[in-house]
Amino acid sequence: MDTVSNAVHYIFLAAAACFVMGLHLMNHPRTARRGNTLSAGAMALAIAATVWLVTDENVISRTGWLVLISGGVLGAALGLWAAREVQMTSMPQLVSLFNAVGGGAAALIAVGDLLQADHPAALGTRVSLPGALDIVIGAVTFSGSLIAAGKLQGIVSGAPVVFPGARLLNVLLPASFVAGTVWLVLAPDSQVALYGLVVVALLFGVTMVLPIGGADMPVVIALLNAFTGSAVAMAGFVLDETALIIAGMLVSASGGILTKLMADAMNRSIANIIVGGFGTGDSAPATAGAGGAPAQVRPVSVDDVAIQLAYARKVIFVPGYGLAAAQAQHELGALAQLLTDHGVDVSYAVHPVAGRMPGHMNVLLAEANVPYTQLKEMDDVNPEFPQADVALVIGANDVTNPIARRPGNAISGMPILDVDKAKSVVVIKRSMGHGYAGIDNELYTDPKTGMFFTDAKKGLSELKTAVGEFVG
Repeated sequence: MDTVSNAVHYIFLAAAACFVMGLHLMNHPRTARRGNTLSAGAMALAIAATVWLVTDENVISRTGWLVLISGGVLGAALGLWAAREVQMTSMPQLVSLFNAVGGGAAALIAVGDLLQADHPAALGTRVSLPGALDIVIGAVTFSGSLIAAGKLQGIVSGAPVVFPGARLLNVLLPASFVAGTVWLVLAPDSQVALYGLVVVALLFGVTMVLPIGGADMPVVIALLNAFTGSAVAMAGFVLDETALIIAGMLVSASGGILTKLMADAMNRSIANIIVGGFGTGDSAPATAGAGGAPAQVRPVSVDDVAIQLAYARKVIFVPGYGLAAAQAQHELGALAQLLTDHGVDVSYAVHPVAGRMPGHMNVLLAEANVPYTQLKEMDDVNPEFPQADVALVIGANDVTNPIARRPGNAISGMPILDVDKAKSVVVIKRSMGHGYAGIDNELYTDPKTGMFFTDAKKGLSELKTAVGEFVG
């Protein structure tokens, strides 16, 4: 038994080392897939080692094996289905659900460990303190992630949901679970403290995310991901399992760093985001075809845009959520390849918060086999806009709005893509609808901006055909 236990311990450490290497490989798009495969393989190895250990120790009943196998089969089936069927537009919701599952599972570990202990009062702070923190962080992550997924899916309003007394409640609830944590540490055998802590933490997860507007959802996703990692690490302390601690802290640290980077990209503090109130959710006024574009907007046709692209020397594509919603990444990639073959210098400007989750546009474009060398981050591509003959914006809104450079509005100070500095700008959009910040985009009324009102997939396909006729 000792031999098996030692072997499993070393397997867990090897799996943890693979997690570290896998995370490092995810630093670059070219090696990200390899990193993901390595991490997934390490997790499979850790699961197999766990099954080996419990089999050797004979600590699971027949019913326990039924639950274990059923859970494994169900989880694998749901994961396979999600990987094959969930669209890129729904990936942020899926990530939020993953956060919920991870946080909830970690909290249940602590609850189960405290309830099943023969003498909970003798556990000591080594178990009871991380157990209490695990319950708080995991339960907050669980309920908060479900609300975030609901906002992204449209089940819950994307606008800030504030009710009388909400701010006071968001002060009292954290104070309550601080008190509950102290109570549970001092009296680990108190089921009142245990279940009270669960209820209060679940309620706080809801009240924390409801007031946060849709514009901040990318940052919220990253923050909840960090919470999930912290909960898993606490579960590792409860179980005295080093590999679980390492894996959890990797997720927590990377999620925390990403949250800070995302907040900086929006020129907002994390505290300000948690307070909530930014963004009204997507709005969709009547399309130009239905009511006519406003007088100050200059509509353009497919041939107008095709001529500009065909005779340009440098073109910068600016993808946004509209590209994902139309599932037009392959059409964009085909158009870009046609221009590249014609000798046009093509690149993609990717804002850190473009889309609805960190890296959304990068993954979307990688799916269309866009060369990694053409993807450029905001700081690298902004100096290139003045040299661009055409900047083609596909569904991006707030991240291109020049009003961010002026004080006194919802996105003041937010770093943006300097699209308006290009020699000519074309925006593909179905309507004059607002982005998540709920304000007008001044780029659309710039005299050198042409509005191509169409569905992104249909418009890009038409552009490829028209450009092919000009360059063929």
